[in-house]
Amino acid sequence: MNIAIVGVGLIGGSIAITLKEKKIATRVIGVDKSEANLKKALQLGLIDEGMTLDDAVKACEVIVLTVPVDAILKLLPGLLDQVTNQVVIDMGSTKERILQAIADHPKRGRVVAAHPMTGTEYSGPEAAIPNLFAGKVMAYVDVMNSDEDAFDTTEMIVDQLDMQATFMNAHEHDVHTAYVSHISHITSFALALTVLEKEKAQGRIFELAGSGFESTVRLAKSSPDMWTPIVMQNRDNVLEVLQEHIKQLQHIYDVIRDEDYEAFHKLIKKSNKIRRILK
Repeated sequence: MNIAIVGVGLIGGSIAITLKEKKIATRVIGVDKSEANLKKALQLGLIDEGMTLDDAVKACEVIVLTVPVDAILKLLPGLLDQVTNQVVIDMGSTKERILQAIADHPKRGRVVAAHPMTGTEYSGPEAAIPNLFAGKVMAYVDVMNSDEDAFDTTEMIVDQLDMQATFMNAHEHDVHTAYVSHISHITSFALALTVLEKEKAQGRIFELAGSGFESTVRLAKSSPDMWTPIVMQNRDNVLEVLQEHIKQLQHIYDVIRDEDYEAFHKLIKKSNKIRRILK
């Protein structure tokens, strides 16, 4: 089958690598608003050819959307107007607003909403890597609204990515990702801004930055073009998580200010329970 990757960056490019390695696709077609990205993807061998979205729809059986979520929200309704039996796989990081926008579309069944819970802090075709998805979770969202054959095709591709599957509705997905993904990035952005502000006055601060700092702040390298739309679409859930996060930070601030190190010890011990989730 011919498969179009709309957005040949980290996620799209990494999918293309696996499609080619496992010979799932006869041809991998790249679609991207950036001609430079298409050229680089061709040079790296991620895609076989670049096309416009309109031409790719006509040429492909499967269209995978790996562009920022604001772009998915904008293009998906019009894309469905064009498809016949093609499968459209939405791999955006938010789901409620996107799926609401196509809820009444007569071809809604051709869309499978799926979110690969993986990534790095890098972007662009150069960021694509093999095995990015192996062992990670693919969240399928509201698949009861997808046609059976569309889901079967998507599941076949995801199986080849060596991913584990979980199923949830759009609201659950957006709440959970706010807690386990979106807040991690926002915290990293805030930490980077904190240290950068301090670095203005004390320019040698990064000389002491070790692996702990690097692992905590690495997400601050993430693309603002991707993360601003994510927060816009998941604003309410992100604000809820931020409110709780600020509450916890304030509590930690208070016990340190009051030199209540026994309480601080208990808070750390309580936080260690995260080991039950992250083994």
